[in-house]
Amino acid sequence: MCSPRARRPREEPSLYAARRFLMCPPVHFRVTYSINPWMDPAKPVDLPLAVAQWEDLRDRYRALGHTVEELGPVPGLPDLVYAANGATVVDGRVLGARFAHPERAGEAAVHRDWYLGHGYTELHEPVHINEGEGDFAVTASWLLAGRGFRSSPLSHPEAQEFFGRPVVGLDLVDPRYYHLDTALCVLDDATDEVMYYPAAFSPGSRAVLARLFPDALLAEEADALALGLNAVSDGHHVLLPQGAAGLFGPLRDRGYEPVPIDLTELLKGGGSVKCCTAELR
Repeated sequence: MCSPRARRPREEPSLYAARRFLMCPPVHFRVTYSINPWMDPAKPVDLPLAVAQWEDLRDRYRALGHTVEELGPVPGLPDLVYAANGATVVDGRVLGARFAHPERAGEAAVHRDWYLGHGYTELHEPVHINEGEGDFAVTASWLLAGRGFRSSPLSHPEAQEFFGRPVVGLDLVDPRYYHLDTALCVLDDATDEVMYYPAAFSPGSRAVLARLFPDALLAEEADALALGLNAVSDGHHVLLPQGAAGLFGPLRDRGYEPVPIDLTELLKGGGSVKCCTAELR
């Protein structure tokens, strides 16, 4: 699965200090349209179960010492639960989202209003399509940026100019992995450690990833299909879908603690742990 590596020592609490997240309860979640291969309107959503699974994820974050802010749900915006798509926040600066599909377009203003109402004064409304942390992943050295199905390549220089961070564009080629956060997870944003599924990327992008992250954990297809890369790491705990069991051992071998989460109802919309979680850096 990945290049072998001994368990590395970790210092508490510096490498996994408390973080702040933004989440939105799925009280209006349903699947009535299809804008990715995971969505099937013929498969009903068990809404009480979806809410319970979401609450479990929120409570796990809080039990680990993290802060979870909540974005108010809005009728008619069922995908607002996927809070990671609404913006990218780095050093308190907010790059808003511009959605590719009209079904989600209204979410951008909801996120913008939340950030403006919570003291974020440096907010850029994008000119080009980007879907927040769906396609932007922050490491110590780079802003990794997905393209191919949702976010426009033109959003990459826009993000680089706003954040003043080098952007590395990555081409996604499998529609099941329509966002970068379905194919790649930052495990430690202080040391540029990631895990990803190679087949989700073009040959050139795979070569770039191999050059930038030679010791990355490479996921197998079964774990990628369980959306195992749609995970959130605080530098030690890795919260990920419980179906991605093949990643548990390799993560432990590297000194991480996998925290399996059941979000099967949210998976019906094409998202899991990361999609539900925006990081307020």
